[in-house]
Amino acid sequence: MKTIKYNDLVQKVEQMILEASYNLPSDVLRSLKENSEKEKSPLGKSIINNLIKNAGIASSDSMPICQDTGVAVFFVEMGDSVKLDRGNIKQALILATANAYKNGYLRKSMVSDPVYNRKNTGDNTPPIIHFDPVEGDTLKIQFAPKGGGAENMSGMVMLKPLEGEEGIIGFVCDLVKKAGGNPCPPIIIGVGIGGNFELAPKLAKKALLRKIGSLNPDPNYRLLEEKILESVNRLGVGPQGLGGTVTASAVHINFFPCHIASLPVAVNLNCHAARHSEIVL
Repeated sequence: MKTIKYNDLVQKVEQMILEASYNLPSDVLRSLKENSEKEKSPLGKSIINNLIKNAGIASSDSMPICQDTGVAVFFVEMGDSVKLDRGNIKQALILATANAYKNGYLRKSMVSDPVYNRKNTGDNTPPIIHFDPVEGDTLKIQFAPKGGGAENMSGMVMLKPLEGEEGIIGFVCDLVKKAGGNPCPPIIIGVGIGGNFELAPKLAKKALLRKIGSLNPDPNYRLLEEKILESVNRLGVGPQGLGGTVTASAVHINFFPCHIASLPVAVNLNCHAARHSEIVL
């Protein structure tokens, strides 16, 4: 049995939140630079170069990459041979979120009630936490601050099974076209296929954590990712929605078995600043 100190965990998670808020992952930054070379529109190329410049300033000055520092989203894989010396992991993640958003001067965006009392909670809590119990003695925590602009443009549909690949591509393209510049392209597109009504969006969101340039292990879904990316980039939405050849940097698909009568498809969009970080203890 591995025992992790509660205070150490809080400190490490607080640091990973700040790291994600200030520094683009290397794969995302590399993708932006590649997109600058691919983009044929002079305005689009200029926009992407400014996004790269912005990321450099944020990193060197320890400032948020975007003023929308997002909802704190965690994916947690906790081994069955791991425990904390006190408290529980949910409490630790809530405290770390509050500390990071206060100490790092990150914008607090959470309201206490979605409809009737939209009062800011003041510390960006509560975070959204997805737990996955696994075997072993390791604790893996992935963090992604998710801004409202891209999140609001996401969507889900329950397709008929016979609609298949064509239906999936059409749904993603229609959603991206309708979103336009709202999710701050060039975007990363997370797609969740299968499961059921509540699982598909979770699959889509977790797909955004995959490194840009990595290959889907399933050859069928790898090819589907390529087809969707090509179709999306033919839409002409372009950087910041102002026209161009690069609307999306990547399409990442997660899939899961589903009911014989269903084909759930969820799409979670991420802006050009695909912020995320992880720790393994």
